[in-house]
Amino acid sequence: MWRFVLLFLLVQAVLFGVEMYQPVQQRLVLPWTAALADGSGWLMSFFDADVRVSGKVITSSLSGFGVSIEPGCNGVEAMIVLLAAIIAFPAPLFYKLKGLFWGFVAIQGLNLLRIITLFYLGQWSREWFDWAHLYVWQALIMLDALVVFLVWIRFMPGPDAGTPSGDGGDASPRTAVSAGAGG
Repeated sequence: MWRFVLLFLLVQAVLFGVEMYQPVQQRLVLPWTAALADGSGWLMSFFDADVRVSGKVITSSLSGFGVSIEPGCNGVEAMIVLLAAIIAFPAPLFYKLKGLFWGFVAIQGLNLLRIITLFYLGQWSREWFDWAHLYVWQALIMLDALVVFLVWIRFMPGPDAGTPSGDGGDASPRTAVSAGAGG
């Protein structure tokens, strides 16, 4: 357990440090953030012809309201937390990659929903926008990372499975973790 916690914290510290490094921001984080804005705008364009996207900013040509997707709102931090947890957990590489793929899909899918709902909520009420942005969605995105990690552990095959297609049996890591928690 301590190995997991220490490795989890170390990997997070390294990844958050790398994320803050200016070349990483310029070459990865900012282009990703602009792609999120484009994707959100594209999805909204199916039911709202007044949506405009410029870089990381989404605006309504009708109301003039706009949102700028800033660091902390692009899902990168939640992915770092999930990545650190999956790296720290003892599991075969195949399952780690599978968990990261599905975690990315879940976190970024929820993040698209977050951006879209905040965009429309902000046009309706700035007060509700601020509340949902700062409290509801921040917690939900991080909760999503935790849920993905727990589901990933739940479906992890046991040590006797041998191959990625094994059924896992009764000796799964979740059984070992819960059995070890009491004694």
